[in-house]
Amino acid sequence: MNWEELERECLACRRCGLCETRRHVVFGVGARDAEVMFIGEGPGEQEDLKGEPFVGRAGKLLDDMLELIDLDRSRVYIANMVKCRPPNNRDPLNIEQEACALWLDRQVALLRPKIIVCLGRIAAMRWIRGDFKISREHGQWTIKNGVMTMALYHPAALLRDVSKRPDTFVDLTVLRQAIRDYCTHTYPS
Repeated sequence: MNWEELERECLACRRCGLCETRRHVVFGVGARDAEVMFIGEGPGEQEDLKGEPFVGRAGKLLDDMLELIDLDRSRVYIANMVKCRPPNNRDPLNIEQEACALWLDRQVALLRPKIIVCLGRIAAMRWIRGDFKISREHGQWTIKNGVMTMALYHPAALLRDVSKRPDTFVDLTVLRQAIRDYCTHTYPS
């Protein structure tokens, strides 16, 4: 399966009840040869309206975070665990995460990133480990299926609680160093 086939199938998905209330499936955005992938939990209202991940206030903060480490959306890939907005921006239910796992797994398989960054507790609990504690383990590396993986606080959490921003700045510098050490084309020469 290639990117176009995967996206076409995903856009027609009706595997869970979220398809009933969505405006758009939010497939993902970025370089389809990116070495670094960011995974959020699910689309919010603005993302549902536009069909693109992280375009609201949290998306603007994510763009600022990327800029701090000399990146932008053109050099990474950004996706979510679930591709349709949960009502009232609630956490995606396990059944919804299971229904969408196929899409994210296929995106990761096609991309073959060297680094995956989970944005927030929900994504980290799903992708890294079910008992992941974001407040204790943010910024720490683990190897998952041969891929260097870490979690950062979700940008929306950073908007709500600015006291987490200094920790996130440190985590971002750790991420930037790993990208420089392990990725070959993320930072142009």
